[in-house]
Amino acid sequence: MKIFIDTANLNEIREAASYGILDGVTTNPSLMAKEGHKDIRKTYEEICKIVPGSVSAEVIATDYEGIIKEGRELSQIAPNIVVKVPLIREGLKAVRTFSDEGIKTNVTLCFSPSQAVLAAKAGATIISPFIGRLDDISQPGMMLIEQIVQIYSNYGYSTEILVASIRHPMHFVESCLLGADICTMPFKVIQQLVNHPLTDIGLEKFISDWKKNQ
Repeated sequence: MKIFIDTANLNEIREAASYGILDGVTTNPSLMAKEGHKDIRKTYEEICKIVPGSVSAEVIATDYEGIIKEGRELSQIAPNIVVKVPLIREGLKAVRTFSDEGIKTNVTLCFSPSQAVLAAKAGATIISPFIGRLDDISQPGMMLIEQIVQIYSNYGYSTEILVASIRHPMHFVESCLLGADICTMPFKVIQQLVNHPLTDIGLEKFISDWKKNQ
């Protein structure tokens, strides 16, 4: 399982990278706006220096020509940039072109198994199903992951399954059990993965017992 952080906050990325478990970063226009980044290219350059693994950089355009133009520009920032493309008709056209040109893609905003199949057939490097947003509307997000894992296995698609919109540690654990390739999550969820009350209690007892013998 690859662990990505879903943020545009450079301090969070640096801290997560310092744990030695970070494989990549995903961002989007909303995350960039939240952090107030004006020079987007410079921000991506900095992120790519911090994390040698995959860094997903999203296009803003929704038409084929615009997506191609933005994607080609983004791909030139660093070798580890993956162009993030929305799962729309024009996006699928662009993904096929990018695939033919050797540009890696992360197809985002996936909410159905059929969308995931089309993305894989178009040549997507990564597919990003958003499970938390499905949960929000009372649809079982993890069922989508289970279906995509099964379908990709049936046909031998090489597209990696990235579980996005993760809200809590159980989403991560369930993704691991189902055999997804990547989980991307906010920094707070990465921190939650580390924590366990029995670890804290046990450590406190170890230290207390040691001090008694000094």
